[in-house]
Order: sequence, then C-alpha cells, then structure tokens
Amino acid sequence: MTTTPLVDPRVIALAHYAGRALLEHVLDRHGITFQQSVTLRLAALADGPVGREQLVDGVTGALKIDAAEVHGVLDELIAARLLTPDGASSLRITDAGRKLYATTSGETTPITARIYDGIPAEDLAVTGRVLSLITDRAGAELSALSR
Repeated sequence: MTTTPLVDPRVIALAHYAGRALLEHVLDRHGITFQQSVTLRLAALADGPVGREQLVDGVTGALKIDAAEVHGVLDELIAARLLTPDGASSLRITDAGRKLYATTSGETTPITARIYDGIPAEDLAVTGRVLSLITDRAGAELSALSR
C-alpha cells in the first residue's frame, strides 16, 4: 500500500523537474533552451513590441535568475533571429520566433493533457491555490534575503 505524500519542497521539486525534463526534451529537438523558451513565450504573448527591461523583469521574476543572464538570453534570441529590436529599447518576436513558439507549444500540449488527464478539477484548484501561496511566500523570503 502506498501513501499519498503531503506536499513539501521535495514533492514540488520532483513534479517541477519531471515536467521540465519533458519540456526540455521537446526544446532540445528545436535547439532552444528552457530560459530561451520562457523568454520567447513572454514575447509571443505580448501584443506587439515589448520593452527589453519588461522582458528581463518577467524572466527574472519567473525563473529567479540574474538580470545579466536574461540579457544574455535576449542576445541569443536576437542572434538566432527569433527576436528583433524594435526601436531603441523594445524587442519584437519574429515570424520564425512565433513559429518556433507555436511548434514547441503544439508538441507539449498533448503531453500536458495526458499528464493532467483524470485529475479532478477540484484537486487542480486546491493544488493551484496551495502552490500559488507557496510561490508568494517563497518570493517574499527571497526578497528579504536579497535586502
């Protein structure tokens, strides 16, 4: 008989890394990194050009990585012609970037559907609330440590 574990940092990490490994498997086939994918997603979901600093803030907030690293990722995406400068301080996703984002999203969608299949909506809602609370609290702790 197996027991259902209580949520704790290890359970959260195992779920995160299992999902990330699946995503990276898809991304590797297209020559894009996880950080590039997160950045490209923010640009793809924007309605038009996005300020470079807005992208940096979005990625550092999501991935908890240094802004200098995100600037490097932006430069990689520009060099790969997936993003292009639009004015002095904005970037725009290119057609190639939009196509890559659509392709990788399209490949991960059925995997995600299989993973979540059969999980009751109420369980997903509770999990979402708990993980959001944990994320907020961890963010506050990180901010306090960074002061």
